[in-house]
Amino acid sequence: MHLHTPNSISSPPAQGFTFTAVLLPPECLKRGRTQFSFFCCATPTKDVWRRKAPATPGISGTAAGPIHQRRNFSGFIDRSMDMDELLLAMGQTSDDQELYSLLSPYKCRSLSVRFMVSLLSREKDWQRSLALLDWMNEEARYTPSVFAYNVVLRNVLRAKQWEIAHGLFEEMREKAISPDRYTYSTLITNFGKEGLFDDALSWLQKMEEDRVPGDLVLYSNLIELSRKLCDYTKAISIFSRLKRSGITPDLVAYNSMINVFGKSKLLREARSLIGEMKAAGVMPDTVSYSTLLAMYAENQKFPEAFSVFLEMRENHCSLDLTTCNIMIDVYGQLDMAKEADKLFWGMRKIGIEPNVVSYNTLLRVYGDAELFGEAIHLFRLMQRKDIEQNVVTYNTMIMIYGKTLEHEKANNLIKEMQLKSIEPNSITYSTMISIWGKVGKLDRAAMLFQKLRASGIEIDPILYQTMIAAYEKAGLIGHAKRLLHELKLPDNIPRGTAIQVLASAGRIEEATWVFRQAIDAREIKDISVFKRMIHLYSKYRKHTNVIEVFTRMREVGCFPDSNTIALVLNAYGKMQQLDKAENVYKELQDEGCVFSDEVHFQMLSLLGAGQDFEAMEKLLEKLQLDPNINMKELHLVVAGIFEKADRPDDAARILSKNDKGILR
Repeated sequence: MHLHTPNSISSPPAQGFTFTAVLLPPECLKRGRTQFSFFCCATPTKDVWRRKAPATPGISGTAAGPIHQRRNFSGFIDRSMDMDELLLAMGQTSDDQELYSLLSPYKCRSLSVRFMVSLLSREKDWQRSLALLDWMNEEARYTPSVFAYNVVLRNVLRAKQWEIAHGLFEEMREKAISPDRYTYSTLITNFGKEGLFDDALSWLQKMEEDRVPGDLVLYSNLIELSRKLCDYTKAISIFSRLKRSGITPDLVAYNSMINVFGKSKLLREARSLIGEMKAAGVMPDTVSYSTLLAMYAENQKFPEAFSVFLEMRENHCSLDLTTCNIMIDVYGQLDMAKEADKLFWGMRKIGIEPNVVSYNTLLRVYGDAELFGEAIHLFRLMQRKDIEQNVVTYNTMIMIYGKTLEHEKANNLIKEMQLKSIEPNSITYSTMISIWGKVGKLDRAAMLFQKLRASGIEIDPILYQTMIAAYEKAGLIGHAKRLLHELKLPDNIPRGTAIQVLASAGRIEEATWVFRQAIDAREIKDISVFKRMIHLYSKYRKHTNVIEVFTRMREVGCFPDSNTIALVLNAYGKMQQLDKAENVYKELQDEGCVFSDEVHFQMLSLLGAGQDFEAMEKLLEKLQLDPNINMKELHLVVAGIFEKADRPDDAARILSKNDKGILR
């Protein structure tokens, strides 16, 4: 194919230069190109973007290839060049030949590498930047530069050209260019942001193999990405790598990890980070304490949350809106409604304006304390003062009316919220179904449920479980079974939802059938579905199925939490596959998983059951060096294992460590 290139672009741009270019018609362009057409070279990974450079007149060569000519001059013409004008001219080129023709006057490398890299960084079109890199390497014969490749990598990654990014990286290797920290950081961050987390971690592994030191920003980004993807075990693994590399986490990283440990149910590890922060000279702030408070509240550890709040006040850490909202809830859960009331009405005195969450939380506290008059007064006060009310506000009030069995008032609230364009959600409807079930209005509950199904809205597990419970409570077991059977072939809800409902109801066969169908169709990505199935099988001692689900879970890249790992180890133990249990334990530890004490104790018990006391003693020695392990419980567990194996002397030896002050 012959491309017409106007003579006007064969000379360097100058002041007042008018640039013209002949644009190629779309049918002349290669597939996948919007502006530039490239030919392929031999390397499979690169053939989507590399053209084979033709022999260029004016450059002599040998049988081994073209000779790299060197320019004999003392300076460059960078300062005499108008980069903006050159960029404008480049922007009007429509293919690689036009671009090369435009740049031909500079083939003798009269422009410095720094100038060319700046030019690359300002070129927004990823295809043109690739062509410019080709020109630098193949036409002008610049020494390959890591800076140039980094800029082009950034451009192609912004355009989500993942295969091309891999090709660029391979070419860097071929040209003996060592990727630097910026190279890896660009690759890891962009792949991670797009949810290609396994690829991001593989780049991290390559970085570590190349002994390129990561920095705090890179590791923090990966931790935050893992957290947003709810892959908390990976976040913990990356945090472990960060510390192993000798980098001290900053306040942001520590706060993220408090959240991650909390979501992983590793409450002691989350709490210990406060002490670790102080030891490292990083003082906990309001976010640190409020994150810890939220973690304890979510796990219903309300006395511990109260203790953290007291420590926060002792350290003169200022309160914020989030902290106040959490503590209103904590006070309510501790039957301290007066303290919750006092904190709420005192928020404005310390400069904090209550928001709708504050009002909703106090409403629920009043309801739990059966202070129904105060709850109704607060609800109407919000309306009189035009304070925003949302679906949570109405759900809370419907729940309060349900406690007093005032089902008509509860139903009227649904009509009221609809008039205000507040859309009821699954909690609204499930609460209403539950109320009607309690007052014997099962026909109305069933009618509402069928209406919701017919409307085509997504029915979540809460609604299904509430309706099933209502049927069972009314003695309509047949209706409950029919509803469960329908979930085997779900047509109006996701299979993941059906699995969770069936598993919650203990319907093993139906849950298994739907799970396998969903797995074969690659529909299951949510880690909660895997966990639910593992818990179901473990409860009914289906150990082979536990291992099956765990294997599937690992295949899709999900990391199990500590509770799930404990169930998996137990399954291997019951199947007398102790070597596989030990392999899983070590493998996950090597990947940076942080286990709860129960997982370690489970592994010790398995080793003891297998009469492998030597391995058990080695693991004990290792665990005794871990400051996060409860030493008293550890020694009691090991002593119990020895006693069960009829080895009283060894049990006494372990317990004797109490007197030596080893226990913590």
